Amino acid sequence: MTPEPAYLLHKRPYRETSALVELLTFHHGRVRAVARGVQRPGSRLRAVLQPFAPLHVTWSGSGDLKRLGLMESQGAAAMLAGEGLLCGLYANELLARLLPVELPVDDVFAFYTAALDALPHPEGRAGVLRRLELSLLEALDAEPRFVGPDSQALDPQTRYVFDTASRAFVPGERGIDGRTLKLLATGDWSAPGLAGPAKAVMRAALAPLLGNRPLRSRELMRQLAERRTRQA
Repeated sequence: MTPEPAYLLHKRPYRETSALVELLTFHHGRVRAVARGVQRPGSRLRAVLQPFAPLHVTWSGSGDLKRLGLMESQGAAAMLAGEGLLCGLYANELLARLLPVELPVDDVFAFYTAALDALPHPEGRAGVLRRLELSLLEALDAEPRFVGPDSQALDPQTRYVFDTASRAFVPGERGIDGRTLKLLATGDWSAPGLAGPAKAVMRAALAPLLGNRPLRSRELMRQLAERRTRQA
């Protein structure tokens, strides 16, 4: 096969010197594979197969679990630390959890690449994560529908909550006002005051897909926020 652009989402040891890996690839989406020999001390491939670094890979096999062949570095890993690192771990965990094996997701790959470029900069993190989440929901045919019950237009003065069954919004006192939801529907979430509502909508839309098992990266972010509050 032609070498394919890819990123490592997750890696864990397998047998004595190998690893089981989850990759996000350009044409084939999430690929599960065995990377033979990468855990061997002194292995060149051990340094290549790192999170947040662009790769070119090939694989073989007809089942869900492939065997990696070529693994080449295509550049340095994104320089992530602190909150930026936790955001990167969140993106990796989310894609590894929710993407079906070998579902083509070109847009998700593009938004993931853009996220790695932006995550080192605090001001850009929220926007790129929301766009990545939305592209994932669209790939899974689970994106929110910015309409009211029975597909009615949202009333700017009414507050709405997300309804998981219809993926639309229904009136609710603790919800988000219709005016804000209409702004989110345009796809430009960079306007002042939209970061919180955008995060709330994406979290509500992702919740039924994630189920009851929490994301480890979210817990780490919560712990970081608590430490910062105590130190303030």
